[in-house]
Amino acid sequence: MNTFLTIKHIGKTFQPDKEVEVVALRDINLDIERGAFVVLSGPSGSGKTTLLNIIGGLDDATAGEVILDGKLLTGLSEVELSGIRRDHIGFVFQAYNLIPVLTVKENIEYIMKLQGRSQQECDVRCLEVTQKLDIDMLLGKLPNQLSGGQQQRVAVARAVAATPKLILADEPTANLDSKTAESLMNLMQRLNEEEGVTIIFSSHDPLVIAKAKHSIILKDGKVIADERTG
Repeated sequence: MNTFLTIKHIGKTFQPDKEVEVVALRDINLDIERGAFVVLSGPSGSGKTTLLNIIGGLDDATAGEVILDGKLLTGLSEVELSGIRRDHIGFVFQAYNLIPVLTVKENIEYIMKLQGRSQQECDVRCLEVTQKLDIDMLLGKLPNQLSGGQQQRVAVARAVAATPKLILADEPTANLDSKTAESLMNLMQRLNEEEGVTIIFSSHDPLVIAKAKHSIILKDGKVIADERTG
């Protein structure tokens, strides 16, 4: 197995007040292959978002290690983690998180500009990705001029355009109707196959979950199933 992401004995506890300790994750151990299309599922409060945030370096684990493409992320400084997120990890959030004063094109180019890419590189890559996602006609529009489905496609395009090794998508279809959700997942599946990027997403939707080739189910902060179907 060509392991790309290793999660070793990850635990996470929160202490919202001095009296009560909340255990969000309990001894999580996972191996994710390069180029995998993975779903994290399970009831609300099972730890899906917390695990995605730890994998992406947005949150610290209380215990354990995350190893991404041979590099230990656990214990890195915020500056080091910021560089890894910029260059290697794309994020897609259910709230889209587009910058409202920037056009679609400017939103998509944003991470590439942070990477130091030339305007010509940004132009070529932006057009390439938006054509694949069928949103190339929207490049001059602002986020508030788009439907929810279009905004989510822009968010996916922004994540993919920077050529990350890994895309983390937290409930990417939660605010979409079932037809738009299925269309988006088909597009993400195609990007996974054509770009070779590893994608890990969380979802409650059985139709979305069925498209994954590696299914991980969490309950009460523990992995209760870890199955590969393709």
